[in-house]
Amino acid sequence: MASAVTTTESTAPQPRNPKRPGYGQLLRTPGAWTFLLPGFAARQPFAMLTIGIVLLIEHTTGSYGTAGAVAAVTGVSMALFAPQSGKLADRFGQSAVLLPGVVLHAASVALLTVLALAHAPLWALFAAAVPTGASLPQVGPMVRARWAANLDNGPLMTTAAAFESVTDELTFVIGPVLATALCTGVHPAAGLAAEGVLTLAGGLLFAAQRRTAPPVNRFHAGVREPRVSALSVPGVRVLAVVFLGIGSVFGSMQVSLAAFTQEIGQPGMNGLLYGIFAAGNMLAGVACGAIAWRVSARQRLVAGYAGLALVCSLLWAVDSALLLGALGLLAGLCIAPALISGYTLVDSLVPPSARTEAFTWLTGSVALGQAAAVTAAGQLADSFGASAGFAVPLAGTALALLTVVTLRGRLVPRGGGRVAARGAAQGSTPESAQGSAQGSAGQERAGEESAGERGVGHRVPVAVD
Repeated sequence: MASAVTTTESTAPQPRNPKRPGYGQLLRTPGAWTFLLPGFAARQPFAMLTIGIVLLIEHTTGSYGTAGAVAAVTGVSMALFAPQSGKLADRFGQSAVLLPGVVLHAASVALLTVLALAHAPLWALFAAAVPTGASLPQVGPMVRARWAANLDNGPLMTTAAAFESVTDELTFVIGPVLATALCTGVHPAAGLAAEGVLTLAGGLLFAAQRRTAPPVNRFHAGVREPRVSALSVPGVRVLAVVFLGIGSVFGSMQVSLAAFTQEIGQPGMNGLLYGIFAAGNMLAGVACGAIAWRVSARQRLVAGYAGLALVCSLLWAVDSALLLGALGLLAGLCIAPALISGYTLVDSLVPPSARTEAFTWLTGSVALGQAAAVTAAGQLADSFGASAGFAVPLAGTALALLTVVTLRGRLVPRGGGRVAARGAAQGSTPESAQGSAQGSAGQERAGEESAGERGVGHRVPVAVD
């Protein structure tokens, strides 16, 4: 049965010291810098929006619960509309979605800011929060889709996933710190104002880079590739649920750290503590891309979540800013492996025609988990103190860990690491590929390794002697 799914790569032993793809080789990809620099500016709003809303509305209402509720509406709206944005980008092109989107988002942020400063009723803030979240540009997933298109799913894809995670975490180092500094040092609305300006400028520059954008229509032997919904893939559904836990950490940390520093009389430390947390994410992301992993992406996802749940179980009991900063750093170090592993698995689970949509499902799940956590942590902080808000990431990560452990079998692509939709093109049906992959535990491990470590589309044997 092994021959039914073995493709063109030889089973002969590989060289002991092959040249391993690295960041330098990745960044020398033709055209990469043309979308990386504007993409970095355009994704800052994602990190600035929630904290900007929380700080502004808490200033105008005096309630973290109200501020968290408005931020939650924004997050839920983004989570619901982000996959549709990704689907439209796959179908019509990234520029066609971004150009009207950034204009709408900047206008919506301006409206929300004006309403908050005018002490508008809560229902008006909720109404303005809906288009603010729905129009948030999905630049991160679009950049990931550009890497996949320009690297042709080669061995650099794992490095690209790590690089993008590092970029995301650097965004979460800079974004919240910048927004907090502007809100506390300039004006409570300055954070949202900067977010709107960056959205407009960065989004328009990124949309202008059409040469590196993924092709809108894909043809194979003159036949259009059938459209596949990313959510129809079981592994994507599992990852979408699992990524809710990561969102719960981001959301609760933003609100709970703000409430904690307010309680101790040092609100300016909020940005510093959150920056330490995000710095841990960034450092772990750099390491994940530099290490030649001998374990699969699925195993790294489980291990990362186990560590994250352990660290989050201690946050609620801490009453020192120093200890809280240390635990925040440890939590950040655990998040990056889980994020990178999840995005790496998507590359192997989903066909190219639905890849941007798949990435936006994960991004939307993070936003949805963040929205729920912001609301819950805000209510708990108002009612029981800042420490109570830290119970939210514990619950979120524990449930996500239970999910990924229980359903981890759905994260192994059929056909030994190749996207199931392409099985017929490789000389075997999905059914035969799945049958071979399930022939023995050793076969499953080999397929899993090929998906997580070699990258999508790399021809490898599923079974070994």
